Amino acid sequence: MKLPRTMNTYCPSCSKHTPHEVERVKKKKASELKRGQRLFRRVMAGYGGFPRPKPEGREKPTKRIYLRYRCKTCKKAHQRPCRRAKKFELVG
Repeated sequence: MKLPRTMNTYCPSCSKHTPHEVERVKKKKASELKRGQRLFRRVMAGYGGFPRPKPEGREKPTKRIYLRYRCKTCKKAHQRPCRRAKKFELVG
């Protein structure tokens, strides 16, 4: 899938269509202080076995792509629901 780097789309803060810069959202590092991670570390400690079975089967053919749109007039950003694609490229 190819998308332009700048596109004219609706801005919720300006309440009108304005040019936006498009960027792909990168996944940030997971926090070690979240409850799930704390429980995982607790189970992994000591001589207990691995808490989850290994994932079986293949991985999905397409990945979710999250896009962030930043308005060029007010500089505010908003995200849209993700799309699925095998390949993703910002052009232009």
